[in-house]
Amino acid sequence: MKRLLLSGTAAAALMLAAAPTGASALNVSAATSLTNVMPEIKRDVSYSFGGSNTLQLQIERGAPADLFLSAEPNEAQALYREGRCQRPVTFATNKLVLIVRQGDPQQIGSIYGLRKGGFNLSIGNAAVPIGDYTRRLLHRLRMSSVLTTNKVSQQSNVGQVLSQVAFGGADAGFVYVTDARTQPDRIDSLYVPQWAQPAVRYQGCVVVRDGADTAGAQALLDSIRSSRGRGLLQHFGFGLPPKA
Repeated sequence: MKRLLLSGTAAAALMLAAAPTGASALNVSAATSLTNVMPEIKRDVSYSFGGSNTLQLQIERGAPADLFLSAEPNEAQALYREGRCQRPVTFATNKLVLIVRQGDPQQIGSIYGLRKGGFNLSIGNAAVPIGDYTRRLLHRLRMSSVLTTNKVSQQSNVGQVLSQVAFGGADAGFVYVTDARTQPDRIDSLYVPQWAQPAVRYQGCVVVRDGADTAGAQALLDSIRSSRGRGLLQHFGFGLPPKA
């Protein structure tokens, strides 16, 4: 028994020695819609995915982030003005789609079908990028009224909108093209007119704080904007800004 106990203790010690510590890992706060692509760009990183507005607030309150990757410029630019991050750069773009449950059982048919009213519609809340983009899209289409003629539930990030529709909690919802691609067996995407698309721009910035891994954060941001990073972003359905 004593020999077994010692062996178990030694094995546990070896496992602890081999595991990377949270203190040594690069801490990246990234928009939910980047969940699938970022680990492909760099795996040995501590990622915190969520709504960009929530991540911004966490950084303002002292969260130990080294790099911030936002789904729209507002949050990164706000941190820059506050002196909490270096100048943000645009590294990707995206588009919106209306998703419905596979087979469109409610027969919505198209984005204009929402005008019939009475559907369960899931959208991001106004403070999160997907919610802001959705409202801009509907305004351009002169369809803002669908937010009152349908039963609307508001979510704190795009992943929640996707899950609601994919698993039957909503009839339809607005997400990014990249998110819709992750659930091809559960949802169908309905076309959104190109002329009505808002300009969806992702921006990243190196966080300024005591103890930040500035060099590591800059290296990862450079990697995202490299030919390899851009290729991976494109593979996952993101658009690309012109090369700097």
